[in-house]
Amino acid sequence: MEKYDVLIIGGGLVGCASAWHLADAGASVLLAEKGEINRLASGQNAGSLHFQLEHRLIEHGDAMAEQFAQIIPLNKLAAELWARLETDLGEGLEVVMKGGIMAAMTDEEVLLLKKKFAMESRHGMQTELLTRDEAKNLAPYLTDKILAAAHFPDEGHANPRLVTPAYARAASRAGADIKTRCEVISIQRQHGCWTTTIRDEASGELQEVVVDKILNAAGAWAGHSALMANIHMPVFPVPLMMNVTERTGPWLPHLLQRAGARLSMKQVASGNLLIGGGWSSRFVYKNGQPDLNRRPELIERNVVRNLELAAGLVPDVAPLHLLRCWTGVVGVTSDQLPLLGEVGGFPGYYIATGGSGFTLGPVYAKLIAELMTEGRSSYDISLYSPSRFGHINGFMTGK
Repeated sequence: MEKYDVLIIGGGLVGCASAWHLADAGASVLLAEKGEINRLASGQNAGSLHFQLEHRLIEHGDAMAEQFAQIIPLNKLAAELWARLETDLGEGLEVVMKGGIMAAMTDEEVLLLKKKFAMESRHGMQTELLTRDEAKNLAPYLTDKILAAAHFPDEGHANPRLVTPAYARAASRAGADIKTRCEVISIQRQHGCWTTTIRDEASGELQEVVVDKILNAAGAWAGHSALMANIHMPVFPVPLMMNVTERTGPWLPHLLQRAGARLSMKQVASGNLLIGGGWSSRFVYKNGQPDLNRRPELIERNVVRNLELAAGLVPDVAPLHLLRCWTGVVGVTSDQLPLLGEVGGFPGYYIATGGSGFTLGPVYAKLIAELMTEGRSSYDISLYSPSRFGHINGFMTGK
């Protein structure tokens, strides 16, 4: 039997970043990843750093948009953290923060931009509204059909294949024990501690590990993982897809989105354009249930529509060849806000997931590590507490 201060479940961005912060603060940390570090959503996403309110958060009416706007203060903190992350980790992560543009091509989208701008302004986020001419002057690659745009100078992108491994290396240097192909298969609360069983996937060997605290950083699998501790958490796996074009000359410095459509676009260091925006793929089913161990399948019409939107907003995209598409799975909470904090009624069990996991992952990790080591975080995260879903655990117990 081994003893640690903290067990982290999940080797994605949030898990590895939390391991670094916790170990750096002096905690003994075991991170258990059932596959390989950065294998799933943290390494499969497009690397967008989108701090403006996205299309998906403002398209469902004013009441829901105001609810989603509560994330803006976290977005501001995340922007500050990403700006210094390469220095903090001592590695190049291809972080580019040359600004983001959200374009409007219809009168309805102009109204969405204005509502978004008003909400962001109320929460202290300094976006700016641009006229057509101002937008074209800033981004000459845009179609002449745009009517307006919103601009935030700190948006951008980073390379998701580099960020999480860099955090994992920093965590190891700080003393964290990171185990891959190692799955947590049972969790029980006993004698004021958590007794867990982990299985080595290569040998099949089982090991008991006792910890004071658990951090569920399992992303799309966080809800499933929480059940082992007798906890219900409304985290739902969602299959998405991305497209990448052939390389082209450097002409797209911004993170580009559209106000009323599922579209995001950026150009990476190699010259390829990444085109996405939240288009779904399709789970492969096994025995009537989604098989989360298999990569989701592409939906061809979604690929076509995504590329049509990109070419409509940026004409220079049209002649480019599509190089490849890929799919991945992200975790979405029932209210689209993060789950960040200790689960009420289950002392020592923490969760950090949901929201924009790549954009906000580093700030989730910093704040949850502060809460776990100091009892409070430098920024109030009570709004995102799992306790808002305490009613669905009324029959459960972690005592």
